[in-house]
Amino acid sequence: MGEALAGFTKFEFDDGRWTRPVYRIGSGPAVIVIHEIPGLHPLVLDFARDVAAEGMTVFCPSLFGEPGRPVSTGYAIGVIAKTLCVRREFTAWAGGRSSPIVDWLRALARKAHAECGGKGVGAVGMCFTGGFALAMMTEPSVVAPVLSQPSLPLGKKGAAALDCSPAELATAKARMEAEDLSLLALRFEGDTIVPCARFQTLARELGPRAELHTLSDASARKGTGRAPHSVLTLHLNRDDPDGETMKVHRRVLDFFRERTGA
Repeated sequence: MGEALAGFTKFEFDDGRWTRPVYRIGSGPAVIVIHEIPGLHPLVLDFARDVAAEGMTVFCPSLFGEPGRPVSTGYAIGVIAKTLCVRREFTAWAGGRSSPIVDWLRALARKAHAECGGKGVGAVGMCFTGGFALAMMTEPSVVAPVLSQPSLPLGKKGAAALDCSPAELATAKARMEAEDLSLLALRFEGDTIVPCARFQTLARELGPRAELHTLSDASARKGTGRAPHSVLTLHLNRDDPDGETMKVHRRVLDFFRERTGA
């Protein structure tokens, strides 16, 4: 696991309520990469290195799981059962509100912007944390939100819901208009964990401010043993540099560079 974290420096960040380890790499304006289930695994760290190579400082908080541990089915099930469904920092089932840990992420964004400068901070959430980047926009330093396979709230009843409160959404919409901002959202077409209805809600609420990318399942990396889901990590097909997944990967990197001023 130590090899997966090579090149990163670690610090503990305390917002006065929670303390979490954060792994940092690169230089330039800040981007916060929020990992997916089951944790800060090697493929998330590879994506962080891609962002750093574009001239940005990447902050990778570890919110659950074991940093650097590879993905496995048993590991993922254990994290879901023992951590996400019981810890008060996270809200998995209810739409119309964000998880409390988003407050900690906003504080991290303020710290990152103060240290790194630039036009503002980029943020990408993945899967369970996918919607966090939108809710983080109540923090003025966050200017480049990316929602990669935003999976919350869970369940059919929440298929069209967003993982943020009405007030957070209203703030994001107002900022996008006033500051000429936008967001990116990514999913695979057959991904039932990220319903098409959720993207329809983003389109309805944000209009052209929401740049929505729905990728064909056929474009996903093969041989993972899992249905296409993780756009920027497990199912990113690096073997096909001209394919859909690598093109959207490139778009995310360019979006961060443009918005943060890297």
